[in-house]
Amino acid sequence: MAVEEPRYTVLVSDPPFEVRRYAGFVVAQTQINGDFDAASGSGFRRIAAYIFGDNLQATSGTQRKIAMTAPVTLTPETEGWRVHFVMPSAESVQTLPQPINPQIQLRTVPEHDTVTVRFTGFTTQASIQEQTERLRAWAQARNLKLSPTAQIARYDAPLTFPWNRRNEILIDLLP
Repeated sequence: MAVEEPRYTVLVSDPPFEVRRYAGFVVAQTQINGDFDAASGSGFRRIAAYIFGDNLQATSGTQRKIAMTAPVTLTPETEGWRVHFVMPSAESVQTLPQPINPQIQLRTVPEHDTVTVRFTGFTTQASIQEQTERLRAWAQARNLKLSPTAQIARYDAPLTFPWNRRNEILIDLLP
């Protein structure tokens, strides 16, 4: 079953690296304290509850399911991690149901450019660090200015074989 992903245009392709321009999109996000693994599990469950119906439609007061999308993205914060799901492209902050859980926020992400590296396997601290360093070195060799913060994007279900997993590190380009 195909799962919607955020829309982007590839500006530079040098596999496994790309420069992408993402169209704007809406995310449901939550802040989780703790390490990467704890944030990954707790954040995923919290936002999954929202998309599976832990929400209220403002116009009718009813709950509704929201289509699953990919990737699940984790961004390190001062204390813990920000976990977000991209909402379906047909949705806006105005049309989405409101989260019942006050720890979930809806946010519009404007159009932006990123550099990315794609890799397989598990997203361990070691693999995240290795891939982030590879991506930063690739971007530096091209004189690209990067945000200090890298995002970890995971596209597959937890039971996917490691060699079939699609993971990415994304870093926003600075103007």
